[in-house]
Amino acid sequence: MTARGRVLVAVAAALTMGLSGCSLLPGGDSEPAVTPLPSAARTPPAGSEALAKFYGQTLSWKGCVLGECAGLSVPLDYAKPAGEAITVQVVRMRATKKSQRLGSLVVNPGGPGASGIDYARAADVIVGRPVRQRFDVVGFDPRGVQRSSPVDCLSDEEMDGFLAQDPTPDDSSEVTKYLDSMKVLADGCLQRTGPLLGHISTVETAKDMDILRSALGDAKLNYLGKSYGTQLGAVYAGLFPQLVGRFVLDGVLPPDLTWEETAVGQAEGFERAAHSWAKDCVRRGGCPLGDSESAVMSGLGDLLKRLDATPVPMRDARESELTEGWATLGVAQAMYDTRLWKPLTEALRQVVTQDDGTKLMLLSDQYARRNSTGKYTSNLLEAFYSISCLDNPGSPDPKYYEDLVAKASVKAPVFGPALAWGAATCSSWPVKAGPGPRKISAEGSGPIVVIGTTRDPATPYEWAVRERDQLANARLLTFDGDGHTAYTSSNKCIDNAVNDYYTKGKIPADNTKC
Repeated sequence: MTARGRVLVAVAAALTMGLSGCSLLPGGDSEPAVTPLPSAARTPPAGSEALAKFYGQTLSWKGCVLGECAGLSVPLDYAKPAGEAITVQVVRMRATKKSQRLGSLVVNPGGPGASGIDYARAADVIVGRPVRQRFDVVGFDPRGVQRSSPVDCLSDEEMDGFLAQDPTPDDSSEVTKYLDSMKVLADGCLQRTGPLLGHISTVETAKDMDILRSALGDAKLNYLGKSYGTQLGAVYAGLFPQLVGRFVLDGVLPPDLTWEETAVGQAEGFERAAHSWAKDCVRRGGCPLGDSESAVMSGLGDLLKRLDATPVPMRDARESELTEGWATLGVAQAMYDTRLWKPLTEALRQVVTQDDGTKLMLLSDQYARRNSTGKYTSNLLEAFYSISCLDNPGSPDPKYYEDLVAKASVKAPVFGPALAWGAATCSSWPVKAGPGPRKISAEGSGPIVVIGTTRDPATPYEWAVRERDQLANARLLTFDGDGHTAYTSSNKCIDNAVNDYYTKGKIPADNTKC
């Protein structure tokens, strides 16, 4: 799925299924001792003295259902810091060994549009035990996301139609209809969200993170970013290199990727991951799409084309048919996590043998954060589109996307067309985009650990290498495996290296392979 498109980037795997079921009640013990910040660290960047009131704030923590919650005041428009302010919601899961506390670890699971609050509340799972013991795990919903002035674009029924539509238009009339739907989305975002739509960029969120660092009482920012969270971390490092503490970027989305590189790269990534699933499907026996890896891949492509022409029935609260659009989301969802490979195989078996799309729709619902009643439980997708399109302008020319489809399809015949057309989400965005892709070196930063997984579907391994090469002070950890992101997923070698880096300051050797 393209990082800025419609059948898109790495959201779901970072928020591993079931984490929202964790239950922790706020404790009643006293506040742990925190080393006072040097006064200089409480001051805004040079030339931004008007931000002093934001940098000087103290968070008022209150117990909430899981952890402690607070609101962080930040300017709506950093060019007008004396103007309107908005509140970014924050949660803190305190270190379990408070006497050995090292500081705060700010986390972001990706998207853009995923909730950092929900992610941090799964602290026992998303970081290793040594890190959990010694750091307060802090998450925030970035501006425009869920609890922090959320953007809104479409009603739930309208979102259903948007996701169900044909993601691979085949002729000029279908192309026109598809691009018209992108304009409906864009206009809806502007009408329902208002001026905030122009102020939810990654750069602005990175600036919010530095105000958060100051309010937390940390002289430097310790950070764990996954998927899009790596892009957010890199942008922060570029803005505030001297304030980079212990930084880990896992499943990398480099800030300098062009639309073409993103679409083609992710199409290749998903295709590569699907080949791994196909091998597994054949190995288990009775694979519903064929008895060899190549036959399964051909069968998958043929099935999606079949659903384009003739959707199959399914049981759902609002939708009666599994379309190519819904099916593409469900298949892509399973590529994020090897634990979903078997459910995907069973879902495809149901489609092939029973003409029933119910099980595959369950995977689609996971991707879209849609529950059994048809209600979207977060604004993840709307925030995804809005932040992505503000960061990087799209082309209004249909031929651009047609050419992109041709390029992506050569390397990824199954996923290429949908991912290339997904880039058209921003083709008619109603607010001015930022500067677009750019390299970031973060000269003067502390060491940044970059993690790449060799068969990552959404953030191909090559992007981690690219990020390591661009950053002035980075170390690359390689996980030879499947799935999206590596830390706390399945590999002790990766986990031990990251845990030691956070808790002991032990910097991994570059090109460490696990």
